[in-house]
Amino acid sequence: MTTLSVIVPCYNVSAYLADTVAGLANNARDDFEFVFVEDRSTDDTFEALTALTARLPRSVVVRHEENRGLASARNTGIDRAGGRYLTFLDGDDWLGPGHLAGLVEAIERLGVDFVRTDHVQVNGAQRTLQRAPEGRRGEVLDPRTSILPVGESSMVDYPYAWAGVYDAALLDRGLLRFTDGLRTAEDRPWIWQLHRRADSYAVVPLHGVFYRRGLAGSLTQIGDLRQLDFVRAFDQVLAELADDPERDVLMPKAVRGYCVVVAHHLRERQRFSRPVARELRTRVSAALRRIPADVLEATLEGLDDERRTLVRKAAA
Repeated sequence: MTTLSVIVPCYNVSAYLADTVAGLANNARDDFEFVFVEDRSTDDTFEALTALTARLPRSVVVRHEENRGLASARNTGIDRAGGRYLTFLDGDDWLGPGHLAGLVEAIERLGVDFVRTDHVQVNGAQRTLQRAPEGRRGEVLDPRTSILPVGESSMVDYPYAWAGVYDAALLDRGLLRFTDGLRTAEDRPWIWQLHRRADSYAVVPLHGVFYRRGLAGSLTQIGDLRQLDFVRAFDQVLAELADDPERDVLMPKAVRGYCVVVAHHLRERQRFSRPVARELRTRVSAALRRIPADVLEATLEGLDDERRTLVRKAAA
């Protein structure tokens, strides 16, 4: 029986794969499997994967016929996985020894639907521990209790799929899969669904995920139309909240998250070409008009001056 499936989407990450695969080898067990999804890279990622995984036990490389993006690559891995539990790792990140065993121990001991963890952010030679924003550790929790408060960081603002482990039984409830085609912010609808619809979860202080930030080839550093998928992602969050019995309580939290991301992209708009910057304005303006005016106004009052000004100007 396979206890854990590790899903690793890879796109143009050949320079980092040696660290990624070495970290997984240091975590390998007979009941763990490693599913690499090669998303039709334009560099030699596929060739590097083929060579590096040759000695990694219970590993398989699945290759897309065309580039489909991170969300779809993760879904391909989910479809191929056979483990009782699932976890994720991006192809340019790595794990410390024993991390996967720690994940399995935690979810089995606590008996929850999913477990979230802290992570280590890596920026060049600098490493910084990033704590999950839920203060209650090692306790069985109702995921809904970690969505609020509105004005502070909460677990829906910590959407990293690779910072945790998930019971594969959630798939039968329509959870865990990502929205196909989303190129950015794919974790946002995903994390909101988990916290609204799963029954139980826990946060544990594991620090074995090492997440690279600021890479030149990372999609977060590239200013093209793919960046604008955050509008689709947050529109999905709001649409799904419309049928939630607590929508009036939860909607302000989702709108605030939306406005914070809108302000971020508007602040960084110089990295976009002029046509993409214009499209950003068009999509953001339309999105803000779709939000109930009273909810939007209350949200803006809770933002700092810079964010409030940016969002109000875009909504005008």
